[in-house]
Amino acid sequence: MHPVLAAFGSTLLIAGLAGCVSAPRGADAPPASAPGARSGYTSTAREAVANLASASGSLVSGRLVLVPMGNGVHLSGEVGGLQPGSSHGFHIHEKGDCSAVDASSAGGHFNPGAQPHGRAGHGAHHAGDADNLVADASGVARVDTHIDGVTLGGGANDIAGRAIVVHAAADDYSSQPAGNAGARVACGVIRVSVN
Repeated sequence: MHPVLAAFGSTLLIAGLAGCVSAPRGADAPPASAPGARSGYTSTAREAVANLASASGSLVSGRLVLVPMGNGVHLSGEVGGLQPGSSHGFHIHEKGDCSAVDASSAGGHFNPGAQPHGRAGHGAHHAGDADNLVADASGVARVDTHIDGVTLGGGANDIAGRAIVVHAAADDYSSQPAGNAGARVACGVIRVSVN
């Protein structure tokens, strides 16, 4: 190889490698791929569970597992006791208290950003807003959803210790302040199971 080309190739290789090295981040700035990075915080827990118990005289119950993933938290599990083929509002509420018979003790939707109610991923919405659950022919809704911009432990958008609520009717994604989803038929507190 010609000596000039060899020197030029070495310079490109060194410059390319230098571009792969990044300056250290500050302690308060999580990497872009870290869970909860959009909210400016990183999840401190690795997993949580929410055991949903019936409310408002319903027979609805279920169990959900929550895991930090990407820029939020992924929820999976099942909710049973629903009417076959029915749709139900599904939200994270501000208080981790399901003690009231009608689950009103869970407060309103989790909304640290003071946004209007809406549909997640479609403009302004509460941090606790999620898509409706849809029950199958057996009255079971299989949950496999992601809530972006929240963390599991750590920061203002932390959902650990808050409640998950299933409503009697579908969320219309527009009525204020809660999507006209009706009574609260199941409620469960998000409890960290793996730190």
